Amino acid sequence: MKRIAGNPDGGRGLLGLIAQRGQTPAEGVQTRATRMWWVRHAPVAHGGRIYGQTDLSCDCSDTAAFTGLAEMLPRRAVWVTSNLRRTHETASAIIRAGLIGPQPIPGPEALEIADFAEQHFGEWQGLAFEELDRLRGGEFHRFWHSPAHETPPGGESFVAVIERVSRAVHQLVDTHAGDDIIAVAHGGTIRAALALALGLDPEAALAFTVENCSITRIDRIDGPGMGHGWRVVTVNRLPR
Repeated sequence: MKRIAGNPDGGRGLLGLIAQRGQTPAEGVQTRATRMWWVRHAPVAHGGRIYGQTDLSCDCSDTAAFTGLAEMLPRRAVWVTSNLRRTHETASAIIRAGLIGPQPIPGPEALEIADFAEQHFGEWQGLAFEELDRLRGGEFHRFWHSPAHETPPGGESFVAVIERVSRAVHQLVDTHAGDDIIAVAHGGTIRAALALALGLDPEAALAFTVENCSITRIDRIDGPGMGHGWRVVTVNRLPR
């Protein structure tokens, strides 16, 4: 048998500890889990308009939600955000609610990763949802502003988001292998990470619901053994 290694404090709280398995001494090898705790930022007052990478603030007034996040997330972790202020504000609010974490955010102990930004909707950013509906002649997507392979004018497709998020995730888990990583990001970013972990068609990944202040946890499993290299522990778990 092989033991999952890592910070034993990492999964404590409402989501529980990762199961430990015994290691066979003769083998001298072990399986290592790197745990990514994705948190979508707090709600944004968007006024019914597409905001994408528009750098808006968020509403961090829900004390109960942030207290819940502080209780559910690991006490010792690497912290990362996107380059947009709503992720900085959300991370800071989690720390104010009682979770040990870095200050300032972003800062030397809190990485800012531009590739974790929300999808850029180009010329659609700032349009009211009804305006986009008229612009598209009444054609609409059930879960997103456009199909995964469509590139808005002056923007990027969701497929492109998966590509940049995947690149950044691989670099992050390689650099911090075996650690807990708290990544405060965006709905599109987290769907992209799920597409990577599960090998999903980009269009299928858009069907995930990722609510504000929810936790999605994805583990990268390294070491010997058969099976997939990623494990999805929870998706869209609310802190209440």
